[in-house]
Amino acid sequence: MTTAETTYGLASQLVGAGLTGADLDAEVLRSDHDNVFHSWSAQNHLPDSVIAGGEGARLWNHAGDQFLDFTSQLVNVNIGYQHPAVVEAIREQASQLTTIAPATANRTRATAARKILDHVPDTFSKVFFTNAGADANENAMRLARQVTGRDKIISRYRSYHGNTGSAVVATGDWRRIPNEFARGHVHVFGPYLYRSEFYAQTEAEECERSLRHLEHVILAEGVDTVAAVLLETVPGTAGIMVPPPGYLAGVREICDHHGIIMICDEVMAGFGRTGSWFAFQQHGVVPDLVTFAKGVNSGYVPAGGVIISDAVARHFDETVFPGGLTYSGHPLAMAAIVATVTAMEEEGIVDNAATVGSEVIGPRLTALTEDPVTSPVVGEVRGSGVFWAVELVADRDTREPLPAERMSAIRRRCLEQGLLVTVAGNRIHVVPPCIITAEEAEQGLDILVAAIAAEAGEDN
Repeated sequence: MTTAETTYGLASQLVGAGLTGADLDAEVLRSDHDNVFHSWSAQNHLPDSVIAGGEGARLWNHAGDQFLDFTSQLVNVNIGYQHPAVVEAIREQASQLTTIAPATANRTRATAARKILDHVPDTFSKVFFTNAGADANENAMRLARQVTGRDKIISRYRSYHGNTGSAVVATGDWRRIPNEFARGHVHVFGPYLYRSEFYAQTEAEECERSLRHLEHVILAEGVDTVAAVLLETVPGTAGIMVPPPGYLAGVREICDHHGIIMICDEVMAGFGRTGSWFAFQQHGVVPDLVTFAKGVNSGYVPAGGVIISDAVARHFDETVFPGGLTYSGHPLAMAAIVATVTAMEEEGIVDNAATVGSEVIGPRLTALTEDPVTSPVVGEVRGSGVFWAVELVADRDTREPLPAERMSAIRRRCLEQGLLVTVAGNRIHVVPPCIITAEEAEQGLDILVAAIAAEAGEDN
């Protein structure tokens, strides 16, 4: 039997072979639920959506139903679906060299590192490539511990840093608790004025008191035991909470004073999501380490990494770094990075995210808080670029979160009208691809506003 005949025989056994349209969607869904173990899920309660293809900011199923994407999947498809330059770069790299060990020098990997370093301050000199964001944070923590000789990592309760051993323990939300097997992790509360832990009435008070809280925890834990402060520059999964003016600068000052490494987790916020290449650039600070993944190549091929300051990198000139990954700097992922960053540069994609955010998404969402129809259920709107959250409440005075079943109703109404949105707790995250046009953003917001208005009307 020839290779072609073997391939054809295998293809005929693929899920849904011979089926089309809605029948194919149904068969794909059945096979998926029968055979795939899904993350963060009870396996008897899985999603019922099938995606067959996409382009730009839109997706569709086999039946031809189209959806405008306000999710960017897991907030990673910054450059949109099927960008031709990135697809071609992966294809070209695959035809030349599909894989190579990390210890071998490779032109595509070196180019990818240089493209990334071109968009950060010149205090950074090296990039350590990983497979995703979780192991980027794992290795950033390892770098900090090796450099300082200290053990503890301080991170925030309202955070998500990934699902590997230390990253999930550095995470602050509920997923940490059944996975707490790593040592040396301490959590603090960060600024969140809408639900302040510090009885603050203003952003300035919230900033000052959260910084005081952080320093007190460092002192209580023992300065000489703390290796790093790890924080999402803009917490994403926890609620897209843009830090108040002065907060990140205050963290930088505290770290400098105590000889602590400052790590900014930009896995979700980086590469245009907030309207700048990296979110920390909007706050006048420079961390020691920056972790990234997601938007660096829009998830076309899994990739992540740590951008390392020269001071940290030099520590390992004659000292072996005790870490590595089989697929670190994988050529296909690197080709996707080079093509993605190049397209973002040449097509003004970061500027587009900033403009659509400031001129369309921000104003439309902020108006929800004043609209007499929607305001009864809209507690707060916050964000920048194409990184926004609408926090919904059952009572604006008590700020009681809108119940899960009502959040699901909003999501369902959006889906019925062809809009994909992310519901996280009592929040709707508005996080479309950075390439979304103003017209597409307006279209999606029309659907979302109508869905929120309909739910607000349930109280009347």
